[in-house]
Amino acid sequence: MSDLKATMLKKPVNRRTALKAATGAAASMYAFGVAGKSYQRALAQHDIRAQILQIPGVGAGQPTDADMQRVGELCLEPTRANVQPGEFNGVELTFMGLNNQNLHNIVFRALLAAWVEYTGATINWIDLAQADYNPRLQQAIATGTVDFDILEMGAPFEGDVCGQGLASVMPDWVKDQIDMDDYVGYLQAPVGTWDGNTYRISIDGDAHNFNYRTDVFGSEDLAAEWAASGGEGDYGVPRTWQQVKAMNSFLYGKELDGQPLYGYLDAPKPWGGFGFYFLGSRASAYAKHPDSKAWLFDPETMAPYVNNPAWVRAIGEVAENIPLLPPDQINADPNTTGFSQFLAGTGSMCTWWGDVGSNAKTNDSSIIGDVVGFDILPGSVDVYNNATGEWDTPAEPNYSPNEAYIGWGVYVMSSVDSDPVKQKAAWSAAAHLGGKDLSLWTVAYPSGFQPSRNSHFNIEEWVNAGYDEAFIQNYLDSEANSYNHPNAAIEPRIPGIFQYYSIAEDELQRGWADGTDAQTIADNIAAAWESITDEIGRESQVALYQASLG
Repeated sequence: MSDLKATMLKKPVNRRTALKAATGAAASMYAFGVAGKSYQRALAQHDIRAQILQIPGVGAGQPTDADMQRVGELCLEPTRANVQPGEFNGVELTFMGLNNQNLHNIVFRALLAAWVEYTGATINWIDLAQADYNPRLQQAIATGTVDFDILEMGAPFEGDVCGQGLASVMPDWVKDQIDMDDYVGYLQAPVGTWDGNTYRISIDGDAHNFNYRTDVFGSEDLAAEWAASGGEGDYGVPRTWQQVKAMNSFLYGKELDGQPLYGYLDAPKPWGGFGFYFLGSRASAYAKHPDSKAWLFDPETMAPYVNNPAWVRAIGEVAENIPLLPPDQINADPNTTGFSQFLAGTGSMCTWWGDVGSNAKTNDSSIIGDVVGFDILPGSVDVYNNATGEWDTPAEPNYSPNEAYIGWGVYVMSSVDSDPVKQKAAWSAAAHLGGKDLSLWTVAYPSGFQPSRNSHFNIEEWVNAGYDEAFIQNYLDSEANSYNHPNAAIEPRIPGIFQYYSIAEDELQRGWADGTDAQTIADNIAAAWESITDEIGRESQVALYQASLG
């Protein structure tokens, strides 16, 4: 808690003003010829990880395309050990991935520029908005028209892709190049594998954590108002969803430094299935009982749990909170809550993947870098027990971090296997993006990815990049404590999982907008989920769900 207090006591500064001076300093480096290939040659004797973390340096503004190209060039040595110059001349690859907040594919392009120049290969790009990702992938699977060679994909889709033989098995030389043993525990096998074969290069470790404003919850004036209003307990960062609910009501209509305050930012708008994770992060503390790994479906029958009292409570709480949020919040998706609202100073709390932490001090749109703190998701004073049909009240609050999406990975399609040169080229490009050193840069700067390797938790490296030690310790603790939590809510890698999520999003937004009661919304989702299970095949889904739960 001492690190947290240190973060809260730091005096807020105007980030936009500070960035002007820092950006000027960075520009002077270019004037002295630091950028470009000469940079690699001049500093080749120094540690690559330290070098890339200084590009551009925390507080020096958001990384440019040129910055990212420099990082890709400095991290090219593992490729040189396995590929000769120009070895892939004439090879043409197609890469399908996400274009979210100008991250993901946009970052990949720059990081691969030196790889393209060295190997001679050509890469064509299919860029997808987050909401379009699942429909486009499912269309390719259903029609047998896989028109891409490399795919950015999350582990939940492995049942759809790897289970149907659409992915290429990882060669042993790739495993050695990327050092898979460095992955955090929950990204180790069986994640990334199917029927005993390895298919995935992990580039991201996903879990939802809790982000909050330290200036809001450290305010003495608000603390006095809380006490005067009869608020229960000491004023401070909520640790349970019951406390979050109380803070939402308390903060509504209040101001801090002349700006309106809002509480926890819900994201009701559908987002191609990805938005369902945010309801899941509200529900997990209620729905994930420590005595059972299952919290989405009954593992014996695949009957949905989504209309049990735990999920109904979470659905109802979103409905209650929407009127306490900014106007038109019903049309806010997670991009809005994370980037347009929270990073820009609107809202006191939000759930997101680790992007908020890596963007808070390195994204030009962020103004909350000096007043943000992190923790695992809030808990609950009670938890629903599916075995008994009753609420249990443990001695301590029930916590259950949502391991939402299990992280992005890079996969190569089996369509390249008939051409050994193209297959090697595709795996080489994927291995470059999933390299151990390069991955450190992507988790430290805006990229769309969060810590995924044990080596990502070396505090000294982050501090040397310019991160405040208390800040980065707090952030990395929230990540590690989410990954390693004994009651984590794990997502099933079963076929059609995003079909379940997508139809749930549609029912949720429609119900919230129409004022439909929470139980009816939940029952509508459950009925739709039952139909999906029957369509895919209940017996096979039960077997795969049980396997995914271990």
